[in-house]
Amino acid sequence: MSSSNLPQFNDTAQAFQHLTDAELRRAVALFSLIGKPWLVNAGSALAHLALALRVPLAWAVKPTVYAHFCGGESIEDSEETMAKLAAHNVRTILDYSAEGQTAESDLDATCSEVLATIQAADGDARHAFAVFKVSGLSSNALLEKVGKAMAGGAALDREDEEAWERVQRRVRTLCEATAAAEGRVMIDAEESWIQDAIDALAEDMMSDYNRDRVVVFNTVQMYRHDRLTYLEAMAARAEEGGYLCGVKLVRGAYMEKERERASQQGYPSPIQPDKAASDRDFDGAVKWVLERIAQIHLVAGSHNEESNLKLCQWMAEMGLEPGDARVSFAQLLGMSDPITFNLAAHGYNVAKYVPYGPIREAIPYLIRRAQENTSVAGQTSRELSLLREEQQRRKRN
Repeated sequence: MSSSNLPQFNDTAQAFQHLTDAELRRAVALFSLIGKPWLVNAGSALAHLALALRVPLAWAVKPTVYAHFCGGESIEDSEETMAKLAAHNVRTILDYSAEGQTAESDLDATCSEVLATIQAADGDARHAFAVFKVSGLSSNALLEKVGKAMAGGAALDREDEEAWERVQRRVRTLCEATAAAEGRVMIDAEESWIQDAIDALAEDMMSDYNRDRVVVFNTVQMYRHDRLTYLEAMAARAEEGGYLCGVKLVRGAYMEKERERASQQGYPSPIQPDKAASDRDFDGAVKWVLERIAQIHLVAGSHNEESNLKLCQWMAEMGLEPGDARVSFAQLLGMSDPITFNLAAHGYNVAKYVPYGPIREAIPYLIRRAQENTSVAGQTSRELSLLREEQQRRKRN
């Protein structure tokens, strides 16, 4: 594929054709606000306070930030969003967005809801992957204890062992259901202090379900300086074990929290020294996986234009068709539409994460997304400028 056939991420007509004029205005307003960190921080603090005081928020949140970044309160509510994406050859990754549960009944309920997304995807080509966070199926405290026990720290007591067995059963239920539905499922990455337990679970599931095809994908966050080494080790274990690997590569979403905790507890930060190092390792990991695409299937979860374009170029250089089923691209609903919809128009496998769930339960997710956006200021301003450019284009036409 020549460079002239590669996607052009500044094609705003293609990028935003799925948005009505009203939706475009809403997007401009939201990205204008997100571009002001002081406003996001103040709004986040107020939202947390309102949640704690059980102040009704739906009237303000639902028609604005929730409508832009979420599919709806249920799978059924998300149907309109899925249909709109599918009309432009963009597939869906339903993402149940409730976070921070600890009671066993709540963890079971989350497992049941994720299972419902797997069942909804069965036989429906609009769905690309299922996805879940292990922290939705386990308390973070338990995941941290398990990680320490794996590293040779204090052993788990009987109560913790029983709780961990329940977590493993939940994860296995989801992976087994995905395999039976001939689907694919991604296990999201989380904070470094619970990631070792998550990695162990993900690799265990890959060993069981990735024998004949790639069902389970683990997620690797390249804003950690040790993840390139981990990726290579994970692939080596898969080769030795006789199973295939699935990997979703992302830069990462917990940078400020990671640095703050490392400083407070007096251990070296796991985070890269600067963004350039994260970019280098992300692109290096993408190319490393592409060179082993027969053994490791790839999901590139990136909102970075340059990284997505490099992946397109490398695929062309290696003779891989844009629609090669072993390579997928993914972005979040409401973000990076110039990347998503231009990739889709050029035949690449691309999907949107479509978060859904009750508004009150989704608010922590929305706060986190807003804060992540403010930490990538150049990206946010780029998106805002393209949205405004599309408004001007429509006025001219």
